[in-house]
Amino acid sequence: MLIIVAALIGGGYYYFRDTAAPELSLDPPAGSIQKNSVLTLTLDDATSGLARVEVKILQQGKEIPVLKKDYPLETFQVREQLPMGNLLLEDGPLTVEITAADRAIYHFGKGNIATATISLTRDSRPPIISVHSVAHNLNQGGAGLIAYSVSEPVTRSGIQIGEAFFPGYEQPSGVYLCLFAFPYNVDSEEVPRLIAEDQAENIGMGGFYYHLNRKNFRSDKIGISDGFLNRKMPQFQHLFPDAATPLDVFLKVNRELRPKNRARLRDIGHDTATQFVWTKSFLRQPNAANRAMFGDRRAYIYNGNKIDNQTHLGIDLASIARADVPASNTGRVVFADFMGIYGQCIIIDHGLGLQSLYAHLSRMDVQVGDQVERGQIIAKTGATGLAGGDHLHFGIVISGIPVNPIEWWDHNWVTNNITSKLDLTKR
Repeated sequence: MLIIVAALIGGGYYYFRDTAAPELSLDPPAGSIQKNSVLTLTLDDATSGLARVEVKILQQGKEIPVLKKDYPLETFQVREQLPMGNLLLEDGPLTVEITAADRAIYHFGKGNIATATISLTRDSRPPIISVHSVAHNLNQGGAGLIAYSVSEPVTRSGIQIGEAFFPGYEQPSGVYLCLFAFPYNVDSEEVPRLIAEDQAENIGMGGFYYHLNRKNFRSDKIGISDGFLNRKMPQFQHLFPDAATPLDVFLKVNRELRPKNRARLRDIGHDTATQFVWTKSFLRQPNAANRAMFGDRRAYIYNGNKIDNQTHLGIDLASIARADVPASNTGRVVFADFMGIYGQCIIIDHGLGLQSLYAHLSRMDVQVGDQVERGQIIAKTGATGLAGGDHLHFGIVISGIPVNPIEWWDHNWVTNNITSKLDLTKR
């Protein structure tokens, strides 16, 4: 009797030791796929191992075999690639049916069976882009606005030029607005591309007319003295502990910290309203003279030798020390902190990726999240960061790419190139 009981217990344990079906997953688990998409099927059974799998697609009453496979003993995990390009599929909805079995003796030797039914949509057609705006007159280093619509929902759309991408933002009417730049450092022969990408990653392109005014930027020489280095570089020494001299620190600030700060501008550029939040023209700091212009190509001279080259991407305005700094327009503060070469810096978002930057401040009177009005005093000028003397470095950036602020101080330019196109969103 004991032998019989022991045998029953042992047999029961062996029979019921694996009653769990294999784990399976499909990537993508939902959404849209392209004509040549490859689905990834993952199967896992850590106890008994995998025995077999079958995959088929159902579409418009047809059953299309995709995969039927037996696995050798001790196959515990597999990943199968399922190419869609060689299957006779139509655009539209489809169903993927998956059946997988393991080697358990449960179910009288049939094993545990896992099934899944996954709904996808095949989409091989790129979005169609219709451009509504007509004139796109651009200055190199300047800005433009384009209005367009797309034929289907998209995951992203906007202007690609060189390595820079400027996203478009859908308006309540369904029309998209994209504020973009022709960056100062992009070859004038580069062609801006209006693109839209749908959920299946199909990319459509829309042609549009534009005229580019090429620009030759000024050259400038900046003398670097030991007094400047000894006065300004200690604030950056902790960032470059291996730099042996103040001059070494300066070169690392110029060549390593400067690009990081500009990359930070691109990150901050994503924090933007999907519509313009201003209506009146942009203000310039009053009673201040221009000390440096946008696009100035600077050669840095130390002891009579050129030690570096950089480009100035704003306008330096100087008047009296600790002068009031007004907000150039209505918006929301998205940055108010110390930022490397810019020192104490405020960035205000005005919508559609348009942001104004105020650098080298001695005092900041706003904080992130504050709503500010056009002309509101937000700070006082100073010499923080990589500034040789008290002044305001004023910048305009679009999706993190600096552009020439002078355009935005010109009421006629703003009317002709920006605000006159806003009515197109009402169509």
